[in-house]
Amino acid sequence: MLPQRQPSPEPDRHLPGHHANPSQIPPPPRSPPPEHSPRRAGLRLPSLEPSAYGGLLRRASRTRSMALARLAHSHMLRAGYLPGLFLRNNLLAAYARCGDMRHARLLFDGMPSRDTVSWNTLIAGYSSQGSARLALGAFRDARRDGAVAVDRFTYSTVLAACGGARDGRSGRVAHGLAVVSGLVRTAFMTNSVIDMYAKCGMIDEVRLVFDRAEERDEVSWNLLLSAYVRMGWPEVAVHVLVWMHRSGVKLDAFALGGILKACSELEDSEDVRTMLHGCVVKVGLDLDVFVGSATVDMYAKNGGLEEAIKVFDCIPDQNVVIYNAMIAGFARLGNDPCPETRIEAVRLYAKLLQRRIRPSKFTFKSLLEVCNLTNAVRCGRQIHAHVILSGLQGDEFIGNALINLYAKVRLVDDSLRCFHRTPKREIFTWTSMITAFVHNEHPDKALDLFRELCYLEKEPDQFTMSSVMNACAALSVPIACEQIHCYAVKSGFDLFTLCGNSQIEMYRCTGDLKAANKTFKKISCLDTFSWSQMVLSYAVHGHEREALLLFKKMEDCGVMINEFAFLAVLVACSHQGLVDEGFRHYETMVSDYGFVPDVKHIACMVDLLGHVGKVADAEDFIMRSGLENDAVLWHALLRACRIHGDKDRGIKIAEKLMLLEPCAANSYVMLYNLYMDAGKISLAMRTRGQMRERGMSKEAGICWAEFGGSIHQFVDGDSSCSQKAETFTRLEELLVRVKQKTEHGGMNIWELGFQARKVGENSISKHGELLAVALGLTLPNTAPVRVMKNQNMSWESHETLKLLSEGENRAIIIRDPARFHHFSQGSCSCRDYW
Repeated sequence: MLPQRQPSPEPDRHLPGHHANPSQIPPPPRSPPPEHSPRRAGLRLPSLEPSAYGGLLRRASRTRSMALARLAHSHMLRAGYLPGLFLRNNLLAAYARCGDMRHARLLFDGMPSRDTVSWNTLIAGYSSQGSARLALGAFRDARRDGAVAVDRFTYSTVLAACGGARDGRSGRVAHGLAVVSGLVRTAFMTNSVIDMYAKCGMIDEVRLVFDRAEERDEVSWNLLLSAYVRMGWPEVAVHVLVWMHRSGVKLDAFALGGILKACSELEDSEDVRTMLHGCVVKVGLDLDVFVGSATVDMYAKNGGLEEAIKVFDCIPDQNVVIYNAMIAGFARLGNDPCPETRIEAVRLYAKLLQRRIRPSKFTFKSLLEVCNLTNAVRCGRQIHAHVILSGLQGDEFIGNALINLYAKVRLVDDSLRCFHRTPKREIFTWTSMITAFVHNEHPDKALDLFRELCYLEKEPDQFTMSSVMNACAALSVPIACEQIHCYAVKSGFDLFTLCGNSQIEMYRCTGDLKAANKTFKKISCLDTFSWSQMVLSYAVHGHEREALLLFKKMEDCGVMINEFAFLAVLVACSHQGLVDEGFRHYETMVSDYGFVPDVKHIACMVDLLGHVGKVADAEDFIMRSGLENDAVLWHALLRACRIHGDKDRGIKIAEKLMLLEPCAANSYVMLYNLYMDAGKISLAMRTRGQMRERGMSKEAGICWAEFGGSIHQFVDGDSSCSQKAETFTRLEELLVRVKQKTEHGGMNIWELGFQARKVGENSISKHGELLAVALGLTLPNTAPVRVMKNQNMSWESHETLKLLSEGENRAIIIRDPARFHHFSQGSCSCRDYW
């Protein structure tokens, strides 16, 4: 058993405050003592020398070791030691540096006497924790304490707290008090004031304080330089650098590194970059890792890949920072470089591993961006494995890159797993996952994820709302579009051009041209996509002339024309059969603007030639385009053959599609129908047999529509319906009216449908769009009947709906994969070409 030691009657003469009561020092949080500990036995530990306690507390502050600080504090209490003010300040600093401000405040409140160091330590602790309000409160209390005089360190700490909180108003008050106290004349205080105003974004005050400063040092110049860099004014920062040099201020790594970083954002400034690089070499900092990485980043961001590689190779002691700068340079090269150039980033990563340099999260983020840009999913999976081995899968930026990587190659399940394994999900992580669902044809899951986002009370941004609107466009459900539109208006997102563009597309896809036009007129800052979306909206809804006039107005307003704008105007020309105007726009796109036509532009031209019956010319156009192996072009030509009755050419094209798409059931169905129309029964049966042998079946025709706030779905050939009886009754009444009006070629166009009651309603149920329209017409509503269908309409349904529209005062709008059909007064907006 340890001998019991009585407290020494000798006070601690080395330190002030020896009369302090130990009961005023709050005990640190601790667990109960063990059963046989000296404390439980009523024994007291021997105290240490004051220098020993001071050394332990300074080490705890330096290493931010909460355990060591509590251990030293606990030992003082158990030994009954009476610390003086100096040790109490050390203990206070240890708790503050370790982030335990609750116990730091308790310790501060229990101090019988305090000095300026005590107040400065408390204020600095609050400031470092981001608690600017508490720091300012402690500053006010310190000024009220008449026994303590605040000094320059007090003001410096308060100014740092205001800068960290971006509280320029309180910072201005602290600056005024410092001026009144006469402490602001020193370079130390000048630097604190400049730093505070710079962090608050008050660049005019920064320059005013700098110009009126009585004392300046190198730090003052560097703070002024970094202030302009932070504001995004690299041109002014360059002038400040020249001013520094002419004033005889020594240029150090901090100043040059900051200006190089700023100039990496400058465009068309090759002379400035060369000048700065020469300055770096002259002052002898070209081998510095910090400056070198900034130089590499500056060249790589502006397309100077060769210069970046030369700088990289010249740096002797390469670390992970310089490797990250070089790898990120390959990831930022834009869309021009070939994949072989980008893949050099992976070779750099292999070299990094060979040198046994530990990669960081920035390394993996840039590597995954390279894999995403090059569609190198296999390499991306290997990088993903290295991320897991490094324990960095929880990083939100890496998780976001992985989500985008897998979504781009349609591995949406892998994207979802990466999403769930990211613990800290920022809004850009949610946006990436929602976008992944939209691009991979899962709009319903995208909306479910958005509902979860709202349930968690997270704030979406304009990019989130744009992706959600794209999901609504894919679903084409009017009620969902209206709800998202209302949410965007209430949240203020409708003011963003990006959201406005997505909103135009959303209403275009639901068939509401008026709402799309209204949105277009409300966008305050129209861009190229705003105009293009509206041109396309007019084109697909049968208003081709309005589309061409809007495109002409777009050119007259000086709006930059891109490939999407030309696609929209070509769609308008193809839908109306304007061959000369369509080819004029096509030649303008190629010759004047230098755009390379993609498969969508070529398909529009094929459709345009097919529209006017020039099927042979359309086939020649495909063969000259260099995309003769793309199935989309042959589908467009096959549609023209079907409409113009060119059966032989249609059969040849369908057989070619069988070779191009051997696993597409639609190709077999089209060839079967063509053989049957041509009377080649044996070939038709052989095609059906091949389809059966390969386990393929025809995709079911599905229609869906929103009536009364509910989504109704109709499957071709399925007579089940939630309102079956009244729907079939209403459809029978409509068909009776059709029969009375006209017959086609000596027989009723819907003779089979009119006999539905006799054959068990099977013929009517073959065409889900008619059932959907009949259900819509039974409801007491004057709104247009909008029906979406996943397959092209049949000729019978098309003619029937044209006749039905003559006696109805409501618009009937059908959307199929080819286009929108607006039925009104016995005609259709497609002009019988679809």
